[in-house]
Amino acid sequence: MNLRDRAEQVSRNAYAPYSKFHVGAALKTPDGTVFTGCNVENVAYPEGTCAEAGAIAAMCAAGQREIVEMAVIADSPDPVPPCGGCRQKIAEFAAPDMRVTLYNLQGDAVSMTVAELLPGAFSQDHMDGA
Repeated sequence: MNLRDRAEQVSRNAYAPYSKFHVGAALKTPDGTVFTGCNVENVAYPEGTCAEAGAIAAMCAAGQREIVEMAVIADSPDPVPPCGGCRQKIAEFAAPDMRVTLYNLQGDAVSMTVAELLPGAFSQDHMDGA
C-alpha cells in the first residue's frame, strides 16, 4: 500500500466530532518503515493533535528520527496543507528538499518540498552559539 492509501486509511480513524474534518498522514523513514497519524480533536480547543504530529510522534516513539517521504490527505475541496506548527515539526525531521504530497479524496494532489512549505524555517543553525 502506498503512502497516499495509508494516509487515507488512517484518516478514517480520526476523532473529529466537532469539525467533522478528518485528516490522515503517512510518512516513510529511510529504512522503509511507514508511520501514520490522524487528527484527534478535544472539546477544549486547541488541545487536539494534528495527523502529521501523530505520525511524527509514532516515528519518534519507535526510535526513528528522519522522514524521507510524506503524504497528507483530507476530504477538502483542494489538497490540504499542514498547519504552521506541523510544517515546523516536519522540518525538524526532514531535509529541505524532501517532498510532501498533499491530497484530497477527489484525487487531486500537490507535491511540495519542505522548503516550499516552510520558507525560512527555524532550525538548529539558529541555536548555534546560544
